[in-house]
Amino acid sequence: MIQRQLKHRILHLSKHFPAIALIGPRQVGKTTLAKMLMHELPHDTEYIDLENPADLVKLTNPMAYFSTFRDKCIIIDEVQRKPELFPILRSVIDQHRIPSRFLLLGSASPDLLQLSSETLAGRIVYIELTSLNYYEVHSISSMNAHWISGGFPEPFLQQDATIRSEWFNAFIMTYIERDLPSLGLHTVPQNLSRFITMLAHSHGHISNKSSLSKALEVSVPTITKYLNYLEHAFLVRTLRPFYINIKKRLIKSPKVYIRDSGLLHHLLKIQDYETLLGHPIIGHSWEGYVIEQIISILGNQFDYFFYRTQDGAECDLILTEKFNPVACVEIKFTETPRSTKSLMTALHDIQTKQNYIIVPHETSSYPLSENLIVCGLTEFVNRFSPDLF
Repeated sequence: MIQRQLKHRILHLSKHFPAIALIGPRQVGKTTLAKMLMHELPHDTEYIDLENPADLVKLTNPMAYFSTFRDKCIIIDEVQRKPELFPILRSVIDQHRIPSRFLLLGSASPDLLQLSSETLAGRIVYIELTSLNYYEVHSISSMNAHWISGGFPEPFLQQDATIRSEWFNAFIMTYIERDLPSLGLHTVPQNLSRFITMLAHSHGHISNKSSLSKALEVSVPTITKYLNYLEHAFLVRTLRPFYINIKKRLIKSPKVYIRDSGLLHHLLKIQDYETLLGHPIIGHSWEGYVIEQIISILGNQFDYFFYRTQDGAECDLILTEKFNPVACVEIKFTETPRSTKSLMTALHDIQTKQNYIIVPHETSSYPLSENLIVCGLTEFVNRFSPDLF
């Protein structure tokens, strides 16, 4: 059984908050993690799956059900399917406020997050479960294998590339035909499928909604809606630009990434490392993979941005604390990285003392120039979360 990094954080928070919402994409392992935690939470547990008709019947009178198990931790799976529960949960918690009354599992949507934030403010904490990150699987997988297959548990553990491809086909179809419509996105399935594929081909690039709208023959607001829903469904990451008070023309549009590298490679029909090596996406794929691993492993310890000016100064990732830059990261798929003019200008603009170029081979770190270190992904993570690997 793969141990999830968030397990100890959930157990710690369960001693302080009445409700915990564990959110993330479908098939990422939320239910598995919740069942692993059942015997470690502060109270005995009851499990309800809102996709199970028999369990739905139990909540015909939710107040009566919750009162019956008032001293237990009630795990509610697929909670986004019954948003009307949230006002009831607020009332139940206020009547008997103890830590770890509810563990809510589900995919997030703008409406769900807004409703729960309004009704459960001060009573709930949100935790995002990402796909398996490299820290969680490094003892059983090489980085290249993890990069190729991605972190969704089933395709990651699947050795047969054909079966893995079929899994992703079904995963995408389920999202397009069922999950996204249930979250409020009602559109032509073919348009959404084409849109996701187009995002894969522009992975790691600055968002160009006008170009996408022309290609799909839909309006820019429709493209914005598609992108927002895919982001809230945890399939896409939009990395925001970092603004600093300098007299430079800055790029203001976000970069867009397919969050799971396995899903990205499936959309691009890349099944193995050899194919990836010969594909023009390889640099942007490595960039997206590293960014996702850093954010997944280091979590909300930092906020994350990129930097680019219209004059060409650029840095792939900036880690900030309270909007103060802590470190700049350039990500290069090369064994012989160089300090380019665009990077050095960016570092001069941002004025960070910790600056890195992350390369694919796990070599010992070395200085490339003053305040610029070349290292691998795991060593970089260990610098901010010591002794993790």
